[in-house]
Amino acid sequence: MTILGDLLSTIFERRYLTAALDKPDARSMEELISALVGATGEVSGLSAANHILKRYREMNDEEKLAFFRHLSSDMNIDPDKVRSALEAYEADPSKQSYRAFMSSVEPDRQELIRRLNQIPGATEALVQMRADLLRLGRGDPRLQALDQDFRHLFLSWFNRGFLVLRPISWESPAHILEKIIAYESVHEIASWEDLRRRLVPGDRRCFAFFHPTMPDEPLIFVEVALTSAVPGSIQDLLAEDREALAADEARTAAFYSISNCQPGLAGISFGNSLIKQVAADLATELPALKTFVTLSPIPELTNWLKSEDILFEDADAKQIRTLAAHYLMSAKRPDGLPLDPVARFHLGNGAMIHAVHAEADLSPKGQAQSAGAMVNYLYDLPKVAQNHERFATAKEITASSEIRGLDAAAKKLDLRRSESEPVAN
Repeated sequence: MTILGDLLSTIFERRYLTAALDKPDARSMEELISALVGATGEVSGLSAANHILKRYREMNDEEKLAFFRHLSSDMNIDPDKVRSALEAYEADPSKQSYRAFMSSVEPDRQELIRRLNQIPGATEALVQMRADLLRLGRGDPRLQALDQDFRHLFLSWFNRGFLVLRPISWESPAHILEKIIAYESVHEIASWEDLRRRLVPGDRRCFAFFHPTMPDEPLIFVEVALTSAVPGSIQDLLAEDREALAADEARTAAFYSISNCQPGLAGISFGNSLIKQVAADLATELPALKTFVTLSPIPELTNWLKSEDILFEDADAKQIRTLAAHYLMSAKRPDGLPLDPVARFHLGNGAMIHAVHAEADLSPKGQAQSAGAMVNYLYDLPKVAQNHERFATAKEITASSEIRGLDAAAKKLDLRRSESEPVAN
């Protein structure tokens, strides 16, 4: 009877809550925001949150920008209050003074975002809201500061402990497969048959992270090819007429495409956990696997070559490999980290630069971004933690002897040449 009573009570509560949430509310957006932050009753707070999210969905970009500017200015921290609270804590450190200080440095908009998240489906709506903020707030310091509040909360809400790893197969729901096609950002999936070739053969795998509050929205996914050796060409991996390899005969797992799916989760890193979890799961499933590598693009190579006045259009395969290795090892940002974003990601995860390949991506995109070159990052699982530590603390790049040799050879050459001179061997 107790269980039945609880079920009936829950049903009545949900019906009452649904009726309350759907009740029209004539208050302005600013009044709803103020009411939500100051709400003490559960139903009144949920009602205000529901109306805020509903109205936001109906806004155009100009109205969204006004909404963000209201949050960034009228719901910001009070510097005088922060200074006063800090002085009080310095004079008398205690539970009460520390609590007062922590309260002063947290803007009301953080509490607003938390309370908005109480509504069913709100997490996905807030992720989309942040995507709008990132898009509309470029170049505006106040809106970029507001984004830090979203990012601070999302780092907690989307930490690894909440993420669910799910395999994606041809038997997965159609709406999930449609999103895999749409979100693939590295190597376009041109058709359902193209997707089938990446999922059905026994030597292909796909895995995605999901969040419990967004079960129909992949956050990030990785496509894996099981191979006999380290691959050096994406067209060979994805060839229509290739012969599939029996999974238990594979010795290498190649991560050939990693796609982030949610623009609103930019800067919330999932890739590190995804690769390591998938590698661990595959090693358990297929003990014969000994090598875990990527086949990765080099997205900024040609832009860097052009910026350095290095001619490459008529370079042969050896020259392209030399230039690619030199770029990955030596091209740095002002902070000393690699210029290449994919390199920063994998090296930060503890991988090493294993090999570079010319004519590895003959697609128009591959030719435009890297003159067709691609790179293998090797995940030597026993050494990943050590490599990560060296990169994080000393910005030290771990690379194979082949890569180091190519980089050294490039440094001995005069790579900047006039248009009348060929690229050096």
